[in-house]
Amino acid sequence: METSKEIKILIGIIFFFLLAFFMPLENLRFQEAIDATFDLAQWYAREHVILCLLPAFFIAGVISIFVSQGSVLKYFGANAKKWLAYSIASVSGTILAVCSCTILPLFSSIYKRGAGLGPAIAFLYSGPAINILAIILTANILGFEMGLARVVGAVIFSIVIGVAMSLIYSKEEKVKAEEQMNIVPPPEKRPIWQTSFHFFTLVLILVFANWGKPGGDSGILTWIWLNKWYLTSFFGLLLVYSLISILKIRWWWVITGLALTTASAFISPTPLIPMVVGIASLSIITLFDGGDNKEWTLSSWDFAKQIMPLLALGVIAAGFLLGSTHDNTHIAGIIPEIWISNLVGGNSVFANFFASIVGAFMYFATLTEIPILQGLLAAGMGKGPALALLLAGPSLSLPNMLVIRSVIGLQKTLVYVGLVVIMATISGLIYGSLF
Repeated sequence: METSKEIKILIGIIFFFLLAFFMPLENLRFQEAIDATFDLAQWYAREHVILCLLPAFFIAGVISIFVSQGSVLKYFGANAKKWLAYSIASVSGTILAVCSCTILPLFSSIYKRGAGLGPAIAFLYSGPAINILAIILTANILGFEMGLARVVGAVIFSIVIGVAMSLIYSKEEKVKAEEQMNIVPPPEKRPIWQTSFHFFTLVLILVFANWGKPGGDSGILTWIWLNKWYLTSFFGLLLVYSLISILKIRWWWVITGLALTTASAFISPTPLIPMVVGIASLSIITLFDGGDNKEWTLSSWDFAKQIMPLLALGVIAAGFLLGSTHDNTHIAGIIPEIWISNLVGGNSVFANFFASIVGAFMYFATLTEIPILQGLLAAGMGKGPALALLLAGPSLSLPNMLVIRSVIGLQKTLVYVGLVVIMATISGLIYGSLF
């Protein structure tokens, strides 16, 4: 055993030595891929971690600590009514409006609380796939047919893939169902409306803080974008009410945290600073308060420890291989883009399959898949492969896969990814033949 460990260490040292020794630093494409890696990592750290992931960790903590196991089992458990479980899971994205990485702590939380594999997987796929703003922008920019196909395909996908996963692992699900039959959930600590109020307040803070700029210059979506921070602040005040009245935290602690957050908002040139101050204040007052409130923050921290390192590794790999695309920035990765555009023309099985694979592994920042596809369509990409990429891309990414593997294991992750790719390929073929 000791010899085997030493050999692994030696192999690791040799690998990294050879990697450094033969690194083609003079190659322009390699240099651009390195630039793309750092650019995507920096953008992810600045825009995604603070505004998306940190609130998501606290929402996952709410599910883990404040949402009773009985409620999770009632709606998502192995013995829950299937029509209810899949109905809720398949449309969850219209409420959450999250990306493939932000959904991960929420998925992990409900799965660990006893949700059946099928409903949990449907929730995992639906969360980022049916982002309401992304659907509207798809219809506006890529055409009504594409927008409609995306939303219909995403709802059907989430149910079919969830049911398929449940059937494939039916023996495990049967054991889980039998175990859950004997669970006697403890009584609710507070009325369900209070827990729901606290949960959805955090969800709406997440949604409005990350509301993207729509394509037009008028309309309700544009109004929301222009006023997103006022709306976020309003729900922040509702969170203050929830902390004091529902969680029973000392009011002067909460007001002090509110004052610090508000002051930072007036002196900071970026909304990231008040978000950090607010999250830090929330963490400190809940830790000092003790009890379930302390457990809430500790549970959120557990999700962060599990997910963040894997996401970081995945973002680095995705940036190096496939490049960095966000806002008005586009830096190519080590894989030439011309290879991709040449492989996804027409409506062949291979073109749709290849588009599904690329979409599954590439990391898309929220809404960036739309301008990317707009450019690929202009370069000759077929409409079928475009839909295939739309259905596989936003719900999967290399960082996303690494985290899913840590929650449900390698085999189930591979089956899930395979089902998404196959379904996206078939949908692309059908859509391409019709349009």
